[in-house]
Amino acid sequence: MRLRRVDERIGLTRAVAAVFSDGRDAAKITHRLRDLIAQRLYGLCCGYEDLNDHDTLRADLRMQTAVGRTEVLASSPTRCRLEKRATRAQAVARHGVLVEQCLASHNTAPAERVLDIDTSDVPLHGRQERAEFHAYYDAHCDLPLYVFCGQAMLACVLRRSRIDGAKHAAAVIKLRVARRRRRCCCWYSACASQSASPAGRWSTLSNASSCGNCRAPTGGW
Repeated sequence: MRLRRVDERIGLTRAVAAVFSDGRDAAKITHRLRDLIAQRLYGLCCGYEDLNDHDTLRADLRMQTAVGRTEVLASSPTRCRLEKRATRAQAVARHGVLVEQCLASHNTAPAERVLDIDTSDVPLHGRQERAEFHAYYDAHCDLPLYVFCGQAMLACVLRRSRIDGAKHAAAVIKLRVARRRRRCCCWYSACASQSASPAGRWSTLSNASSCGNCRAPTGGW
């Protein structure tokens, strides 16, 4: 229930569902898109990384209550079809949600932000196709690229391990910085500070062509 309350406050699963197109036949939908995302996210937070874990979790009353359902949740095949249907554009849009969450977590604009870019290994188990061996980690693994701002994760790019550790870093940093500047988070709207949603605490400049602090163009994303 704690996860559900946090999610309801920051609106993470709703925001992710909004940028994730649902190509299913509306007349045949049993599990809403937001519920599918919440089920997966809450499972990850509880340490259940594998999709097949949801064959058991779907009948767990605590998980059903957290998601907001009174019947069994989605099975692992249903979840697999959802994740296989995701596109590159949707992945970029979901990273944009992470940036918005980071910005909304501040009551006032920080004087500076430091981006921490690094890689880490994700061990691969079994005989997975295209698994590659990484000599440094002495294991078959993937080598995702992470971007953090303090404790907030802004990007996670899944990559194979037999590549330069810095590959894609410049492109990811460019996208993150450009997006944050377009968001123009330097200006804090005092009149929106009473908003119930943390995201309402931030505002873009609507009456100027650029931000006086970062000189970035204002306007929408």
